[in-house]
Amino acid sequence: MAGIVVIFDFDKTIIDVDSDNWVVDELGANDLFNQLLSTMPWNSLMDRMMKELHAQGKTIEDIEEVLKRVPIHPRIVPAIKSAYALGCDLRVVSDANVFFIETILKHLEIRDCFSEINTNPGYVDEEGRLQILPYVDFQTSPHGCSLCPPNMCKGLIVERIQASMAKEGKKRIIYLGDGIGDFCPSLKLREGDFVMPRKDFPAWNLIKENKTLVKADVHEWTDGEELEHILLQLINAITIEESQLLSVECKFHTMSKASHGPFPRPLPVPY
Repeated sequence: MAGIVVIFDFDKTIIDVDSDNWVVDELGANDLFNQLLSTMPWNSLMDRMMKELHAQGKTIEDIEEVLKRVPIHPRIVPAIKSAYALGCDLRVVSDANVFFIETILKHLEIRDCFSEINTNPGYVDEEGRLQILPYVDFQTSPHGCSLCPPNMCKGLIVERIQASMAKEGKKRIIYLGDGIGDFCPSLKLREGDFVMPRKDFPAWNLIKENKTLVKADVHEWTDGEELEHILLQLINAITIEESQLLSVECKFHTMSKASHGPFPRPLPVPY
């Protein structure tokens, strides 16, 4: 239904691993990554790792090949294609980066299913090195959210999506995620919306501990098969509910019009 916006986190939601860790591990840079981990924010660390990998002779093509073999549950792609075919507006909100996400989605042939990807910018410079930038320049314009990492507040992104939805006449959000960063946007959802946290992951734990703060209906999932089943079930339930509301509204207008009867004929004008 065109009235539904489905927002996906990416790492450990669409794919089954963290894309940053996957690239670092597969390209043999895990020891260096662990040495630097406590010295800088994650997003800055990933940019530094791309610089180090480039210095070691790893190419963009090497990174792309690693990304193309990222683990993903076999039911995720069909779930995304089904939601798109049903008319949902699909978007990504992720603390990964645009190069990793777009490479994977294009390889899976589902990039066109998404109307928007909100993530950290990334580009290949003139030397062939991948540079990763923060979504928010936290040195000059901090987002001010204590729940989120300095480079990105997903809650603010969801608020912007909600504002655009109001202009487009869209009504409901289904939000899927797993990590600590997915808790803040869950708090921005409204009654009538749905949040789908991955069971036994940080977002699920935080939502469980703060039930009274979450207005959206909560539907947990464990793997791609369960994600597909619950997501399509929710889309179907919303579709039926909206169809019934539309039917009631149409019936009300018909009855209202009938109760007034035909317009009275004008009285003859005396001469």
